[in-house]
Amino acid sequence: MSELTRDQVVSAVHPVDDAIVAEIIATGASEADLAAACAFVAREFRSHEGRDVPLGTIGQVISILERVGARPLRGSPLGEAGSTME
Repeated sequence: MSELTRDQVVSAVHPVDDAIVAEIIATGASEADLAAACAFVAREFRSHEGRDVPLGTIGQVISILERVGARPLRGSPLGEAGSTME
């Protein structure tokens, strides 16, 4: 598992400041975890279904993204998982 970089986080979600980037990196999330969290947040944003947040690292990242109102960016380098396109 490789540690996320600031550039990976900033290129995947918006808006995020350095404190939020550091908080996401501190979870120990991998790039795949960030992609899964972005996909979950994007689905929830579109569907408003209110699914249960997964446990573990992905859930921690989801909680951070939802708390700060960050949204996955369109055209994310993470591909479909990081996209809000419908």
